[in-house]
Amino acid sequence: MNIFVAKLNYRTSVDQVNDLFANYGNVTSCKIIMDRETGRSKGYGFVEMDNDEEANVAIEELNDYEFDGQTIVVKESKPREGGGGKSKDNGGYNNRY
Repeated sequence: MNIFVAKLNYRTSVDQVNDLFANYGNVTSCKIIMDRETGRSKGYGFVEMDNDEEANVAIEELNDYEFDGQTIVVKESKPREGGGGKSKDNGGYNNRY
């Protein structure tokens, strides 16, 4: 299961998040999203756990949990609607057909 984790402290490391979730089961991947321009954390990330039951317990226990000075938000990650890519209509330019 892929888990969305938000409201992370900007100083929180991937290892800290990984260790937190590892208390609930096997973590297969963990990443914090970084700003490309500044290299600073955007304050959210994703954790993947291979056992859905353990993942659901982690979500239940860690949502609204005080972690590294922040109250974090934890929920199941859902795929983006529409794929999140650029629109095929060219933004309204040159749409004659």
